[in-house]
Amino acid sequence: MSSFSLEGMDGRSFLSIDELSDVELRGILDLSAKLKSVYGKKSIYSTKEVVKPLVGHSMSMIFQKRSTRTRVSSETGMYLLGGHALFLGPSDIQLGVNETMRDTAEVLSRFNTHILARVFSHNDVVELAKYASVPVINALSDLHHPLQTLADLLALMEHFGDLRGKTLAWVGDGNNVLHDLMLGAAKVGMNVRFATPKGYEPDMRILDLTKKLAADNNTDPVFQTNVAKEAVLKSDVVVTDTWVSMGQEDEYSKRLKEFEGYQVDTTLMSNANNNAVFLHCLPRHKEEVTDEIFYSSQSLVFPEAENRMWTLMAILLAQAGKTDSF
Repeated sequence: MSSFSLEGMDGRSFLSIDELSDVELRGILDLSAKLKSVYGKKSIYSTKEVVKPLVGHSMSMIFQKRSTRTRVSSETGMYLLGGHALFLGPSDIQLGVNETMRDTAEVLSRFNTHILARVFSHNDVVELAKYASVPVINALSDLHHPLQTLADLLALMEHFGDLRGKTLAWVGDGNNVLHDLMLGAAKVGMNVRFATPKGYEPDMRILDLTKKLAADNNTDPVFQTNVAKEAVLKSDVVVTDTWVSMGQEDEYSKRLKEFEGYQVDTTLMSNANNNAVFLHCLPRHKEEVTDEIFYSSQSLVFPEAENRMWTLMAILLAQAGKTDSF
């Protein structure tokens, strides 16, 4: 079990990374690593019995936006813990259309012990959490993607060990993935640098909160630029994401032009430290990162993807008050 207490998370929703205290964040990451060692392929396919602390638990998974990793990691993770996950796609539940958000939250709470929601508007998941009597997990909204940040930080901890003093550089859109990643990076003591094209900067409120967290954790001041090379300079981690998110397909040509110079290739990576690593939350397009980087020894994208399951499992256990099972 983690040496960091997670008692305060029992029954609590998880909507953004800043809702976790520094202690809780480290506790979740420690527990995720423990779960990976217990339930990983080497263990799960052996003859030894593994504990299933969530027998009798169930989770409704609301998907307004499709996702391979989120669905597979959520269903498999809940299964490994002994619980049951139910997929509710757009044709199964028209959230806030045929039934109000409040009514949806009230009804699902009577069937399930957890609700996971992958939505367009962050207000939707906030409203679900407000009216649900069981904990809600934000599996992505237009403002936050906290589960991805947990997976990213775990991948970096596995590679580097202690992350304090390491420098994380983001190049790309100032989107939901960046929002939680810079919040989480600051909370674990990493220096944050990011480059976005003009007009694609992150939410100012979240940026201000990141700056405060950086000061609280004695990191370098947050560095912001519109030049990708400047952000990557002497960094330990280079991160990018899709330039065209779901629902923005009609902006593809416009965004492709405005993101010129932001592709992560060997030239851009050469500005980072020699042992720098690369992250991308997937799905990936070649305009965002070249094969030479994506499939290189510097890339942690596939351990990063796997960690989506272990970190979600840790959140589920913390919300259920079952972290002492290990």
